[in-house]
Amino acid sequence: MESGPAIFAGMVFALFGGGLLMWTAGRVRHREPVAHGVSPVASATLATLAGLIALALGAWCFTGL
Repeated sequence: MESGPAIFAGMVFALFGGGLLMWTAGRVRHREPVAHGVSPVASATLATLAGLIALALGAWCFTGL
């Protein structure tokens, strides 16, 4: 019963983190801004960090199964 919410949360975190990392990599590869009005290096770094944290949270949710 308790594994259902953990699976759902893990999938949400994993999909968001993976999607954010792919989107950020695409923007950086095409030399487009990740966030307007912010330093390109800072915005790419922050987006990458957020994606990695989301992936880590997804993995943590899956380890509780």
